[in-house]
Amino acid sequence: MPASRSLAATVARIFKQTPATDIHTHLFDPAMGPLLLWGIDELLTYHYLVAEVLRARTDVSLKSFWDTPKPAQAELVWQELFVRRTPVSEACRGVLTVLQTLGLNANAENLSGIRKYFAAQNVRGYVDQVFKLAGVERVYMTNDPLNPTERALWEKGFGRDPRFLATLRLDSALKDWPGSVGNLIAMGYAVDTSLAGRTLSEVRRYLADWSQRIDARYLAISLAPNFRYPDVTASLTNLIVKAVIPVARERGIPVALMIGVRKAVNPLLGDAGDSVGGADIAALENLARDFGDVTFLATLLAREDMHGLCVAARKFKNIIPFGCWWFLNNPFLVREITAMRLEMLGLSFVPQHSDCRVLDQLIYKWMHSREIIGSVLAAKYDDLERAGRPVSAADIRRDLATLFDGRLINQRLPAVTA
Repeated sequence: MPASRSLAATVARIFKQTPATDIHTHLFDPAMGPLLLWGIDELLTYHYLVAEVLRARTDVSLKSFWDTPKPAQAELVWQELFVRRTPVSEACRGVLTVLQTLGLNANAENLSGIRKYFAAQNVRGYVDQVFKLAGVERVYMTNDPLNPTERALWEKGFGRDPRFLATLRLDSALKDWPGSVGNLIAMGYAVDTSLAGRTLSEVRRYLADWSQRIDARYLAISLAPNFRYPDVTASLTNLIVKAVIPVARERGIPVALMIGVRKAVNPLLGDAGDSVGGADIAALENLARDFGDVTFLATLLAREDMHGLCVAARKFKNIIPFGCWWFLNNPFLVREITAMRLEMLGLSFVPQHSDCRVLDQLIYKWMHSREIIGSVLAAKYDDLERAGRPVSAADIRRDLATLFDGRLINQRLPAVTA
């Protein structure tokens, strides 16, 4: 049942004033130069829109699209999805929200005026503007030392923007093992393909060294639907159990597990070519049981897994569900998932992260999320008032801070004793 207008308005007002911590993005500190993506061409060539425009224009081959310069790709997307068609998808609406919020013409016939606006921006000033419009206080980056461009920046050093917190992404180092062995050796780590001898200790050294260097706030990895534990015969599971978890425990930081992505089902689509599969909830429960002093941030990609994740989190306090990831970041699913989590977990989860790859996306992803999550929360408050428990503005402020200031991922758990 929808909340009363006055209660909904109160929640919306307080929510708008509550700064958010975005705990998972693919953004970069502005000092990292071109790694931070922003502007209209990046917005329009985001992989959600690439997949959509190539469905709309079946006569355009994947090769010809990728061979086209990015500005021309953006022009194609604008003309096909925004001018010649009604832009009803969430990805399209997001671009329109950004443009409207910036005071630009969201109904323009071409991109010339919009491009002039972005060409006049200074990146650091624009970061300030976007953070303010999005109501975001800080973001967590996704950092990969095996990316040579990024590694060179960390090794050289730069003045850190304190709003951009680091996380250590593990996919390229661990997921295709032993494919990453050569890269780790080149970085000075004495690993081999067998995980025998010094290899596991050297992987731990890599994780500890780079966690220290970048001040990583958590360790993160995306996993296929077929990830299993306690099947430590698999190289990846072995690495997670014997390298990742010990380093996380030693440093007192969480491990973020993002489960359910089937990579490159259509490799010609690039980043748009990944798909989804059902996760094994038991693997997460087994990890949480066996490593009770480590926090596992968990997000799953399949809608049908979200109920199981809530049940698992009810059983293990060291499982923290977070966000509506990737294909789930659509309004009707955000509404459903948030309501289920509130009903099953109370306030002990992180409702949303943006997963932004383009700075400007912070604006629409947080504006849209605030509207949806705020309405769900208001409805729950209305239920409480009908049950005889009034909800004050102070209650609402406290609850929103609990959900969105990032405190839940920094919880400290007691050591596990026999």
